[in-house]
Amino acid sequence: MDPERRSALLQSKLRALVVATRALTRPEVSAAAPGAIRGGATLVAGATGFVLAEDDPARALGPAMTWGARGSVEELHVLALAEAAPDLARRAALFAEPPSVWAVDGTSVEMAAPRPFPTDPALPADVAAFSVVIEAAGAEAVVEQGVLRAEVLGLEVGRVVVGDDGPVLEVGVGKHDRWAHAELASPMGLLDELRAAVDEVRTRRVADGLHQLARLTPERWLRSVVMARPELAGAASLAAIPSPVARPDLRTTAPAPAMGVDATGRPVVVVCSVGIDLDLVPAGADMAVFHEARLVLVVPEGDDHPLNRQLSGRLAAPAEWRTVGPDWAALYPG
Repeated sequence: MDPERRSALLQSKLRALVVATRALTRPEVSAAAPGAIRGGATLVAGATGFVLAEDDPARALGPAMTWGARGSVEELHVLALAEAAPDLARRAALFAEPPSVWAVDGTSVEMAAPRPFPTDPALPADVAAFSVVIEAAGAEAVVEQGVLRAEVLGLEVGRVVVGDDGPVLEVGVGKHDRWAHAELASPMGLLDELRAAVDEVRTRRVADGLHQLARLTPERWLRSVVMARPELAGAASLAAIPSPVARPDLRTTAPAPAMGVDATGRPVVVVCSVGIDLDLVPAGADMAVFHEARLVLVVPEGDDHPLNRQLSGRLAAPAEWRTVGPDWAALYPG
């Protein structure tokens, strides 16, 4: 659809939904100033603001709150699809002055109730057994959303897929590469095939590398560096934990969390990000509260944007920021 046409439709949809919230009277809605936000629409009436999170609603809270702060909005309302709104409501409650979150179902709107933090299902024993193969090949076994993956410097090089004949470890960077490996029917054994993929990634995934393998999932690459060098986050030890934000593919950005203890033995959740991710603060705080740990956000120098720092200061339990230099990728030992 033409972008201007879609923007106009989203504005009309938001106006109709705002009436349903009854947060404003109809005359106020008519006089509200329309605006745009990536993947949605906005309205402002005085000090009251509304954000319609149409695209990627699960990651909309941070951008919505940032928009509100920049526009001096004192009362913020976020409207999102009913499937995503309960998670946004849980995250919103972590702020000292939380926005209101509304669940949209067709043309009806109701205040969203916070949904409990999701937990990964336990791996079946026959799936978990592949961890031995993954680690023997020199990769890291990472479990997320109930899937066992093999990662090298934060990049997936294989995953265990459960089919009609049981679990199978498929080797490849992303689903298309896994399919290609399966079609080629390599004469190498599984362990050797995975080792070859591990070696390829380690060769290509280098600081200032130009290969595509050096550009994918940089936030998870940073996490692997910080886990190997936990002192960068002020921690004594760290291990990867699942992110509640599912990534549909390797090109989608999502916070990369790890958990451990600091020098005093206190639990700490460290969340890594590369670039300016406006939803980093709500996502990180969500994980820290669930794990009853203090929050440390780790980003490269220059990526600790003032808007994100301001947002973290609005948390009921403010986060600590740590930055790493531009050569952070070279800090991985070995």
